[in-house]
Amino acid sequence: MQFDDWFLTAEERGNPATEIDRRRCNGTAWTEGNLVEVLIDGDAYYTRLCDALVDLRAGDRVYFTDWEGDPDELLAGPGTAVGQVFADLARSGVDVRGLLWRSHPRQAHFSEQQNTELAREADDAGAQVLLDERVRRGGSHHQKLVVIRRADGPDDDVAFVGGVDLCHGRHDDSRHGGDAQAVELNERYGDRPPWHDLQLQLQGPVVGDVAHTFRERWNDPTPFDHRNPIRMMVRALTHEPRHPSPLPPVASDPRPRGPHAVQVLRTYPAKRPPYPFARDGERSIGRAYRKAIRRARKLVYVEDQYLWSDWWADAIAEALQTHTDLRVVVVVPRYAERAGFAGKAENIGRQRVIKRLRAAGADRVAFYDIENVAGTPIYVHAKVCVIDDVWLEVGSDNLNRRSWTHDSELSCAVLDTTYDEREPRDLAGLGDRARVLARETRLRLWREHLGRDEHDVADLLEPGSAFEAWRSAAAALDAWHDGGQHGPRPAGHVRVHRPERVPRWQRWCLQLVHGLLVDPDGRPRGLRRTDDI
Repeated sequence: MQFDDWFLTAEERGNPATEIDRRRCNGTAWTEGNLVEVLIDGDAYYTRLCDALVDLRAGDRVYFTDWEGDPDELLAGPGTAVGQVFADLARSGVDVRGLLWRSHPRQAHFSEQQNTELAREADDAGAQVLLDERVRRGGSHHQKLVVIRRADGPDDDVAFVGGVDLCHGRHDDSRHGGDAQAVELNERYGDRPPWHDLQLQLQGPVVGDVAHTFRERWNDPTPFDHRNPIRMMVRALTHEPRHPSPLPPVASDPRPRGPHAVQVLRTYPAKRPPYPFARDGERSIGRAYRKAIRRARKLVYVEDQYLWSDWWADAIAEALQTHTDLRVVVVVPRYAERAGFAGKAENIGRQRVIKRLRAAGADRVAFYDIENVAGTPIYVHAKVCVIDDVWLEVGSDNLNRRSWTHDSELSCAVLDTTYDEREPRDLAGLGDRARVLARETRLRLWREHLGRDEHDVADLLEPGSAFEAWRSAAAALDAWHDGGQHGPRPAGHVRVHRPERVPRWQRWCLQLVHGLLVDPDGRPRGLRRTDDI
């Protein structure tokens, strides 16, 4: 296998304005020799992040970006509130820099007040955490990254990338009892909504690429309050800077640490004024998906919060029609994040994708949602894809037009150079062979969802029997519910996903709202005309 069979080349990234690929002397658009660990659910990530942060000393650096941050969210028990941890680090001489999306008010179900308070608490202690509004109109900064760089050399540097925000609701584990610091969701998720998500821990040369992504955004010369006279006035009153202070010089990349090749992928919209590092935007996440899907032959596994992308659906549909042994398993939330009209606008996009894939693959495509042992639906916030146990992608992006063209996003595609020796060794028959990290990530997720222990995976290795294992588990749990929940509860958490019906008379209006507001388009005009990314 050649890495560029799966990864994008620098030209395929389609963003000549960025230095992320040119910064390496070998000219590749990815790094090799990394050590990647997949952290499943928020508790695993928060614990690992807290351990890394509290170990820092004066002169070390912490860079982070976030869509939403609550200063009082606990990472690992009392005394580990996010705002307090960042403030304590700044007081101890650690250089703490952050970019939080400015967001919209809490009253509109956004996080402007929380993000402002987190920034204020950290900044009062000497950090520089800034509210970043340099987005396309109607857009957001949705990247979630943390980079830790050591003053005594780069080899112990670490980065975290994925879908987990530093805010309420995310601190859950595999039992899915929910975060004690709960977030308000659709009431059908209960008072303490269970939450499923993933984050990657990265060590090795890839840390330099993640740090470069932060540096590009930080150094954008556009003022933070661009185009908004009200926020310009507020910023003057609160003494927030219009521009960030300079970052320290670029640190060397860490030396190789492990067997994983990683490609850092991003989304930026085309906007005015343009991003200097993405003058026509960047859509490498969507492009990477489309390239990888072309190599799918036996099994595609996806967990996604939204699942609205017509481009993704078209690529999967083509693969299903071309390769008649291909199976697709998709896990989504049972209900939309919000009830009412907003939720129906979300559902209209997912129903379109489900209809498209079922038409292409019939019973080789299966959609599921998950619940905890109490029967409370688990909100699936994860963004992960595994193709033929070879290609693994985890990030902040959802499978929708917004994430592929409009909001800032950050993801990593990973290829492990270590073969998995369990049969079938080569699912696709292309000679790529199954890889340990991709296969083991799929199996860990499936064990969690199907209620299996670590030794009960024999039938989950081969795509046909694995597909039937999901079908059987969901059928058993559905029948138990339909029969009045008599007798022992069947193992596992999976239910067949049954999309909520949208009344026919509302569909035209919902489709309009979905296209204009829920899932907007951030492409330049030329790509809109050709409907390409």
